[in-house]
Parts: sequence; structure tokens; C-alpha cells
Amino acid sequence: MGNVASAMSMSLDGFVTGPNDSRKYPLGEGGEVLHEWLGPAGTAADRAVLQEMVDGAGAILMGRRSYDICVGEGGWGDGGPAGDVPCFVLTHNAPTDAPKVFTFVTDGIQSAVAQAKAVAGEKTVGVHGATAAQQALAAGLLDEIRVHLVPVLLGDGVRLFDLLGGDKVQLVRNRVVESATGVTHLSYGVVR
Repeated sequence: MGNVASAMSMSLDGFVTGPNDSRKYPLGEGGEVLHEWLGPAGTAADRAVLQEMVDGAGAILMGRRSYDICVGEGGWGDGGPAGDVPCFVLTHNAPTDAPKVFTFVTDGIQSAVAQAKAVAGEKTVGVHGATAAQQALAAGLLDEIRVHLVPVLLGDGVRLFDLLGGDKVQLVRNRVVESATGVTHLSYGVVR
């Protein structure tokens, strides 16, 4: 089976969104700077990192807050964050109407990861959103942390590593890719 990996753009001070993330500002106010490397400003190195993630994605796991902010008007349309790649959403209450690419999981992180891995096969389960990544890490289900470190200090927003419960997590660096955009693409394996 493939691995379970979070992959998020993050400011140097640890934020994956700016403040006040909402449907109007999915990346928070000022948070769009975190994803500039994904667009025309990106270099060949940035595009190669992105293409590797796209090609390797077999399923996406995300929290309900990410779903609520990103899906619908102004969101991803009929697809998910990776187009037609199946998405598993952690939630307490499944909505009655949602694009067919989404499966809502109400029985916890272990079940959501198991379902996503079964669909992904040998490909990666990409974890989208800080809370889902924190839950997977705390449950011992996250294999890899990929951080696209953007040279900016946002000062406020949603932090990637805020709610880990105080337990030490040992990591081993797998890869570093530097880009002329100033973004540093880091990959760490989670040591169990």
C-alpha cells in the first residue's frame, strides 16, 4: 500500500492560512502568498514538485472545515482538491448533497485513513488541512510530512503544528528542493 502524507504550503512562522479563513478567503486574508509558487510565478523546480504530488495522489483525506470552506460557490466545482481523485472527509455529520468525488466518514480518523488507503492502492493518500494532518499524526497514521516553506511571516492564521498534544514526534529528512521563488520544498518521514 501507498503512504499517507500531508503536503502544505507554510509560512516561516508556521501558518498554513492567513487570519480569518472563510469561503470568501479560503487561504485567509493575505494567505494567497503561500500558494503563489503553484501558479505562473512558479519555477521548473516548483512545477516538478507539484506534478509529482498530482501523479502520486490516489486519494485525499480532509477535515470538514476544509470541505465547508473550499467546496461549493467559488470552490472546486464538481471535483475535489485534486480533480477527480476520491476525497474522504472527516465529519460528525455528513451533508445530504455533495459532489460524487466525496465520501464522508463519521467513525474517526482510523476508518477514514483505512478507506482512503484502500482506494489509493499503491499511490499516496494526501492529507489536506491542518486539523486532519494533526489527527493523523497523533494517531500514528501519518507516514510523511511535506512542507512547502514560503519565505514570509504571516503573523496569524491557522498553524500546521498547533494541536499535537505535547508528544514529541521524531522526523527524518527525506528531501530538500530549493526554488528560485524562495520556496523550499521539504519532505520528512515520520519515525515510529
